[in-house]
Amino acid sequence: MRASLRNVLTAELLGALTALVLSAALLTARAQSAAAVGIDNFTFNPERITVKAGTTVTWTNKDDIPHTVVASGRAFRSKALDTDDSYSFTFTTPGTYEYFCSLHPHMVGTVVVESAGGGRAH
Repeated sequence: MRASLRNVLTAELLGALTALVLSAALLTARAQSAAAVGIDNFTFNPERITVKAGTTVTWTNKDDIPHTVVASGRAFRSKALDTDDSYSFTFTTPGTYEYFCSLHPHMVGTVVVESAGGGRAH
């Protein structure tokens, strides 16, 4: 009887540990599939960000005036973002994406997208 109880407790403990490991892996995967860029004081922050393919980047305007997010190569383009508005784009193709604010062209940024396997595309 005692061995049976030990086997049940061991099985329950292994099940709980497995669930914990899977939950941590899921949270890590979700964290890696989202990134944020702030727009504040006429700058994109961070100005350069590196993400994996499949990541959604969200820009949020914290300035008191409108801004846009426009890719130099026309891959994406936001509408004018008022204070606290945001714009998101999911990067599926590895490469380097330069962007700017069409209302204030001196505001520039770069998103570097690496393959999901880890290497940067050439």
